[in-house]
Amino acid sequence: MRIDKYLWCVRYYKTRNMVTEACKKNHITVNGLIAKPSKEVFPTDKITFRKDQITQIITVLDIPESRVAAKLVDIYRRNDTPPEVYQHLELLKLSKEHYRKTGTGRPTKKDRRDIDEFGNDIEDEEDNN
Repeated sequence: MRIDKYLWCVRYYKTRNMVTEACKKNHITVNGLIAKPSKEVFPTDKITFRKDQITQIITVLDIPESRVAAKLVDIYRRNDTPPEVYQHLELLKLSKEHYRKTGTGRPTKKDRRDIDEFGNDIEDEEDNN
């Protein structure tokens, strides 16, 4: 089975076109070699690809006939990605939310005044020292 069809069938990408673009950008390797979209994959092949700031490593266990249900994906691949990578992704998500909660939008006038007032307090302290 072609690499683009395989990664689409095991639900790593929404469309085959997305896989093709990733292959053209050299984001996907099979057994350490850069893969074109038409590269054939076989059981025991190791596929490495970068998606969502994570370098995923999977091993092909079997070739599906067509796109499979999410619950059945583990029959066709084994995820060899180290757990530290997922922990690092969680830390990135938390660090983005630290400054401002997701979905709160732009600062309001009151927020802006509070920010300016806080900045002025810091400048006053520096002037006094």
